[in-house]
Amino acid sequence: MRWFLMFVMAAAAVSCCSCGRTQGTVAVSAPPESQKRPVTDKYHGISVSEDYRWLEDFNAPAVKRWLEEQNRYSRAYLDRTPSRKAIFDRLKELENRSASHYALRERGGLLFAMKNQPPKNHPMLVVMKSADGSKSERVLVDPDAVNSKVSTAIDWYVPSLDGGLIAVSLSENGSEDGTVYVFETATGKKLPDVVPRVQYATAGGDVAWNRGATGFYYTRYPRDNERPAVDSNFYQQVYFHKLGTPPSTDTYVVGKEFPRIAEIELKTSDDGSYLLVSVANGDGGEYAHFVMNNRGRWTQVTRFSDGVISAVLGKDGTLYLLSLKDAPRGKILALPLTNPELSRARTIVPAGDPVIDFFGVTGDGLYVVDVLGGPSQIRTFDLSGKATGSIPVRPVSSVGEIVPLENNEILYSSQTYIRPATYYRFDPATRTSTETDLTVTTPANLSDMEVVREFATSNDGTRVPMSIIRPKGIRLDGQNPVLLTGYGGFAVSERPSFSDSRCLWLEQGGVYVVANLRGGDEYGEEWHSAGKLTKKQNVFDDFVACARYLIENKYTNPSRLAIEGGSNGGLLMGAAVTQHPEMFRAVVSEVGIYDMLRVELSPNGQFNVTEFGTVKDREQFKALYTYSPYHNVMDGTAYPAVLMTSGDNDARVDPLQSRKMTARLQAATSSKLPVLLRTNPHAGHGIGTSLDLRVAEETDVYSFLFEQLGMKYRSDKR
Repeated sequence: MRWFLMFVMAAAAVSCCSCGRTQGTVAVSAPPESQKRPVTDKYHGISVSEDYRWLEDFNAPAVKRWLEEQNRYSRAYLDRTPSRKAIFDRLKELENRSASHYALRERGGLLFAMKNQPPKNHPMLVVMKSADGSKSERVLVDPDAVNSKVSTAIDWYVPSLDGGLIAVSLSENGSEDGTVYVFETATGKKLPDVVPRVQYATAGGDVAWNRGATGFYYTRYPRDNERPAVDSNFYQQVYFHKLGTPPSTDTYVVGKEFPRIAEIELKTSDDGSYLLVSVANGDGGEYAHFVMNNRGRWTQVTRFSDGVISAVLGKDGTLYLLSLKDAPRGKILALPLTNPELSRARTIVPAGDPVIDFFGVTGDGLYVVDVLGGPSQIRTFDLSGKATGSIPVRPVSSVGEIVPLENNEILYSSQTYIRPATYYRFDPATRTSTETDLTVTTPANLSDMEVVREFATSNDGTRVPMSIIRPKGIRLDGQNPVLLTGYGGFAVSERPSFSDSRCLWLEQGGVYVVANLRGGDEYGEEWHSAGKLTKKQNVFDDFVACARYLIENKYTNPSRLAIEGGSNGGLLMGAAVTQHPEMFRAVVSEVGIYDMLRVELSPNGQFNVTEFGTVKDREQFKALYTYSPYHNVMDGTAYPAVLMTSGDNDARVDPLQSRKMTARLQAATSSKLPVLLRTNPHAGHGIGTSLDLRVAEETDVYSFLFEQLGMKYRSDKR
């Protein structure tokens, strides 16, 4: 097993860490007792025992009592941290910035957008004449007005082709269990049409309007007794809903042949002549694409084995495809929709050094967003694939959206670690970009911050990039408080992004580091594949190599180094803390995965099998068991301080993962540092969480980090 492998500088690290592991200003009492009830399973002839299987049953009275005790224990610690009130007050100030917009779409001469307007609890859906005319903006759907009794969030929205109607998925308490409602754009009036079970966290959901807006295609999960209860969040199919009719009369369109773990996206061409159905085979990066013409004829354009990961319907009757076939960094293909056979596709943007992240198509241009190890660039082409130049973006920035406009211009969003998101309008005729009204301002002043890109060397010699956000003129004396984060999975690139709460950390002298680990898409599919299935250990090695780099280069030392990650990044936290506990003083792990042998038993965990692997396969089981954080906690080990967070309504990662890992760490650690569990009955995986709840959690996180790293809040550092 690789958990015991140490760095060359391990002895020094242990020495530094042990010196720093003294009690903070808040006394740490013994945690609530977690009863041990041993259970043994056998996998491929190997017996695996655990003590906390009983914590999996959320509805059991004993588990309810255990959770109440854990929350009281965590609150007793967190509420006594000395910087807590100052941190809360500053976070409230930082969140009270200007409005931000995202998920823009133009339809019928109108621009729709999601708008996050503090101090509103939830983003709203708005409509305006253009990105340059935000004064014309009006609210179409305010989730608080739709249902003020519970925390309600907009999962997503889809306007009709003429912009006259809009379908909106709404879910409650962070559950991502969405029902679709229909609203009139002109009046904001809600129509009687209500379609349930269109969206769920496991496979998502989508809608695509037909021509004439008499109805829409939508993703449908099994209802009533159509399938056994264990399949209720699987077997997604496509149905059609005609406006003004009950959902019970909706008609089946396609999907009976799709896999159990299908994840479907829907798109209609601008003229309504074609419906594109994109089907993911779980979360591992395999996709199939289907096209239906206006005569109802279906063509399967690609299969999972073809390596085509996305498709876009062009305005010119062409289907554009992003393919990884013999091109792990991506190439763009084009084929006519009149005969969309993959064998007829021609390459218009060949593979090169940049990794093609995504692209947008206008009536006369192709806009390709590349990822360069993390940051972005934009290249431009005509529709034949002839290169026409690039669009300049800021150094170490990311491009989040390409929004095609009806006049062949585009809007694109860009942000950095120290500058909030801004939408720009690009005019291909003049080759110029102008800043629009949709620009975020912040109370924070980060003018004395800089971002540098540096590289660590992993165990196998791989160079791992990271972005270091630090004060200009920083003293590299090994004493800086550093917060390191990463993700490393599902071909998700860690792109530069602005965070209001992160400003507090930077203002108070903290250094923030984002590691671009294998498992992501920073260097294409080869980079992703090198961190999935039986190669997942590479992700953890990369992350700890970044920590080692920060220590060796005198940014910090183990007593002032904290790490943070969520979801798959929470798995990363679990692996880091169990494989190298001597490296870190504090760990914040949010909605994480820790028991890798049972994660696939949860509904969403089954979608993750194509990324993580399954215990049913002998070799994959060996890999999972070797790094599974829950199974690699060792009694009597001096673990860092740990804060775990979870939401009771999380449908992506079952909160049982956090309960079991907390119990195991509390029983095992010898360091006398706290292991805390913070749960929220009104939240899920974090998506759709209200602003108030988010600020409360961020206050706990930073109070915990300040206490553990010996930081004192200074009001003059603002």
